[in-house]
Amino acid sequence: MPSINDIVDLVQALQTKPVLIIADKCVAVRNRNAACRRCVDACPVPGAVKVGDNVLDIDFEACTACGACTTVCPTEALMPLEPMDADLADQVASACLAQGDGQAVIACARISSKHTADPRTFAEVPCLGRVEESLPVGLASHGIESIILVDGDCSTCKFRAARTTIDAVVRSANDLLDTWGSDARVRRTSTFPPACALEDERGSYGQARRGFFVKAKQGAKDTAVKAAVHELELEKDQPSLRDRLKVGNGKMPQFEAVRRMNMLNGLDVLGAPSRDIIETRLWGRVEIDADTCNACGMCAVFCPTGALSRVGKDAPNIPNAGIELEFSCAECVQCGLCADACFRKCLEVSSSVHTAELLDFEPRRIGVSGHAAPAPGFFS
Repeated sequence: MPSINDIVDLVQALQTKPVLIIADKCVAVRNRNAACRRCVDACPVPGAVKVGDNVLDIDFEACTACGACTTVCPTEALMPLEPMDADLADQVASACLAQGDGQAVIACARISSKHTADPRTFAEVPCLGRVEESLPVGLASHGIESIILVDGDCSTCKFRAARTTIDAVVRSANDLLDTWGSDARVRRTSTFPPACALEDERGSYGQARRGFFVKAKQGAKDTAVKAAVHELELEKDQPSLRDRLKVGNGKMPQFEAVRRMNMLNGLDVLGAPSRDIIETRLWGRVEIDADTCNACGMCAVFCPTGALSRVGKDAPNIPNAGIELEFSCAECVQCGLCADACFRKCLEVSSSVHTAELLDFEPRRIGVSGHAAPAPGFFS
């Protein structure tokens, strides 16, 4: 049994980690040749996120808990804990009901601390960099037409480097909503809307204070549960990275991109798209030079979501002659690992996505020549 000191250490460790690292999903962990460093680029603290040599790590003492890295990670290898997606969605839903004004308001912790709005009427995040597109798309699919992001003076904020991420998400979300014919819009502002005004300052803050203690009590309970689970995990024999990611049946373990699928579900509720092609960071379109490709299949082997897969059988005496590739746009997260793993550099991932292909349940078949000898192993 762990001692009291062990439990305290575990609780403190969990409380100081705002991000859950799922390293096996990181493309740079799966393949050391992966070029993706979006989390590093989005982080406000240089050196806080470390990626390379099959390692993904965060210096949590330096981390500011802004959540921007979790927003830009294409494979969801970094997932937010403060708050978690489900908790944030619950907060927004409660705030919408409290307002009764058909709008959703999400505010950063800095402007929330000024106490200029009723805390019951908005959801709070450490930084608006924590908000990604699946939340506003989901809100729009439930009839919310105004999604307002309220933040303070970013120029003096420790999260100010996350402004680029925030603006990119606002543009991306509005573009998707416009394409799918929704009247909903995401707006970023520095002031709370009238629906969030304080009606009775003392009453509001009294309720907010009581809510704080209820939340703190529940948080302590959740932390204790997490600590117990963590302790049990420590007792298990953890396989090595190589064992976890070894190739089986011609491919590595694959994962579903939950946020992307949630977005597609929300867009489906909104209706049919009005444009044939969209520019997006969320999904990708793979194109292969069939004459150059030798059907080695490394792109499919390393694909983290299964967007690319090998189909067909080898013909007698002609290696890879009967091999083709299938591509599912809905499962592509534009991580670029397939292009990085391609020996012949005959594969490109485009951010120009055909909406018909994105919504097609049938994958696109890509024929390749396959006459050249297959490439050597590439499992580093």
